[in-house]
Amino acid sequence: MKKYLLLTSLLIISLFALVGCGSAKASESAETVKIAYLPITHSLAALEEAEELANNDKVRVELVKYGSWPELLDALNSGQVDGASVLIELAMKSKAEGVGIKAVALGHKDGNVIIVSNDVKDGADLKGRTIAIPHRQSSHNILVNDALAKDGLTIDDINVVELAPTEMPSALAAGTIDGYCVAEPFGAMGVSIGAGKVLYTSEELWEDSVCCALVLTDDFIDNHADTAKAFVEGYKTAGNNLDADTAKAVAQKYLNQKDDVLDISLKWISYDDLTITEDQYNELAEKVKSYGLSDNPPAYADFVKSDF
Repeated sequence: MKKYLLLTSLLIISLFALVGCGSAKASESAETVKIAYLPITHSLAALEEAEELANNDKVRVELVKYGSWPELLDALNSGQVDGASVLIELAMKSKAEGVGIKAVALGHKDGNVIIVSNDVKDGADLKGRTIAIPHRQSSHNILVNDALAKDGLTIDDINVVELAPTEMPSALAAGTIDGYCVAEPFGAMGVSIGAGKVLYTSEELWEDSVCCALVLTDDFIDNHADTAKAFVEGYKTAGNNLDADTAKAVAQKYLNQKDDVLDISLKWISYDDLTITEDQYNELAEKVKSYGLSDNPPAYADFVKSDF
């Protein structure tokens, strides 16, 4: 009887070992997509997809975190990664300069705010003030221009400075700037610490605004067509799955921010239906030209791939 039990135990252990080996092989056979990102709420769809595909036997996401847009863009442009969640204007500029990339989905919807010091009375009171943006090639630059136009001002009526997003809330608190527009959750941080208030949300200035996009390299799309298709489909599904609770859980895991900051920030953003429409893109391209970001942005047909 003891011998029988021993043989049975050994058989069960062997079966588990075989099953384990089969799972390992399935996991090893999965194609990996390397995606660059910054730890901001605008990247949550990519982060959620990585979570959802962690044990997928066909496609998985390897997240590569960067600390600034220039670092991320260098990795994307040089082919160190297969794609990125990135400011769409930066990707447009790279495309115009000959880099082989395509925008395949939005990063998010809405999710931007213009934060100003508590002594700013209204939009007209921005005249002569110093406003920070993260990069000239950004929707934040466009939104600042839109806000000024709404209140009868132009960009020449204010001082614009480029500043690292992480420095903006403290700069506002110290009084070295009078406001800023940047990816979240840094706007929410300014509100959370009492340094400023919301002057405008993005939807008040530019309905269906386009900010960040998911892009893939042409090389990856051409040489891994099935994986690219599965990845983009999974990304859009992940966006649709980002309800309030899921978004906060993912943000808590990846963004290292306080709960009150995330609670404020996530009220301003959504991730459902992340398809880039031609109308959305053409409006963006017109603003890019109108506000001097680029004289010749790439055409929708050349830059956006939606036929997966």
